[in-house]
Amino acid sequence: MQVFDTLHQFANSTWVYGGTFVLVLSVLVFVHEFGHYYVAKLCGVKIESFSIGFGKELFGFTDRHGTRWKFSLIPLGGYVKMFGDVDPASAGHSSEVTEDGHTRPHTLEERKVAFYAQHVAKRSAIVFAGPGINFLFAILVLWGLYMFYGQPSTPAMVAAVIKESAAHKAGFQPHDEILSIDGRPIRRFEEVRRNIALGLDSEKAFVVKRDGQIINIMVRPERVTEEDRFGFSNSRGFLGVVSPGNGIDVTKITEIDGVGYETPEAVRDKLAVSMDRPLVLTVDRSEKIEEFLVTPLAANNAGLSKEGDINYNHLVISKSDEEFFFQLAPMQALMVSIDETKNIVIDTLNAIGQMFTGDRSARELGGIIRIGAIAGDMARAGLIALITFTALLSINLGLINLFPIPMLDGGHLLFYSIEALKGSPISEQIQEYAFRLGLAFLAGIMVFANLNDLLQLFL
Repeated sequence: MQVFDTLHQFANSTWVYGGTFVLVLSVLVFVHEFGHYYVAKLCGVKIESFSIGFGKELFGFTDRHGTRWKFSLIPLGGYVKMFGDVDPASAGHSSEVTEDGHTRPHTLEERKVAFYAQHVAKRSAIVFAGPGINFLFAILVLWGLYMFYGQPSTPAMVAAVIKESAAHKAGFQPHDEILSIDGRPIRRFEEVRRNIALGLDSEKAFVVKRDGQIINIMVRPERVTEEDRFGFSNSRGFLGVVSPGNGIDVTKITEIDGVGYETPEAVRDKLAVSMDRPLVLTVDRSEKIEEFLVTPLAANNAGLSKEGDINYNHLVISKSDEEFFFQLAPMQALMVSIDETKNIVIDTLNAIGQMFTGDRSARELGGIIRIGAIAGDMARAGLIALITFTALLSINLGLINLFPIPMLDGGHLLFYSIEALKGSPISEQIQEYAFRLGLAFLAGIMVFANLNDLLQLFL
């Protein structure tokens, strides 16, 4: 039944998930390839074709410079084919051209516009421009988002502590203000969440402020594995603190300090005389029962017992404001977007490193299906979530393409670096073998990632 339910769920969401994925990917592929195209044009290289997708051309047009712009059948990438290349991946070149059944060498003028004949610095700039513009695109997207809409910001403060969690055992208390983690200053709770999630169960050094005093806390978060609604698993670190912006539904509270209460009225009455002091609340969350250490403030809970009030039956447990979107000035937004891009790159490299060391399961490596599912979820969550996801995916696309693997831009840059050092290109034969190995490796990774998706989706 689970398999059929999953198939039904996907069938009902085909247009949302598939359409969103193709749209987002097509935009990012265009941005990436346009980086190659633009810098190649600046360097005087002739572009033969610019394709979104692979395989048979669906439709397109030829511009006045002779470049064929087209959409192709398989929308999972794209390419810019430059004059002199034997294939779109620039895996080899030809210094000859065939006309009317006759082959002749390139003329001097043709060599001037051929990619292979450019100085190694120009070729490096053209290749780097693809990943480079992906980073730039993400920065510009986040910059605009932070200026015109705002950056999501939740105070870095503990609203509640889950009993028997790592945070509880380490000594965290409600209303602790988190100042830094491992020496890195913390401004928003979102930074706490990301740091803990990616750190898995590695020990962390916290500096918190409590009642005006600075306190150092060492804690080792728990490693938990969760499944989303599609069955895709993901490991993350779990600290056991609740962020501001989260409240507790009074109707879900079954005990206060170990004493049971049968009705919401009885719970509200008890809470009304227990404000401004530490409490242990037992909460029935349907899937599990949890105990929370809280210190609710009377000043924040005036509407708890007032029927019709926005906070009726809602226990506010935080001391500070809830999540808000803080609009940033242009220069501040630019610096924050650059910093956010840098942090995403670092976090992604750390997660990949954890897979290589075995700290994180390689089963978490997702393929087309998982990315499509995330894209669809972001589309359902709203335009802002989708824009943020697009920026994140652009960063990852740029980063992956810089890996020194033949067939990727990073592999080309590695060859060009060696060429610059030794003063001559690597032999065509060695490059050909390297590209074959690179293609086999990338194909294997793609098969593995997509098998991961299928196995977790249907098993």
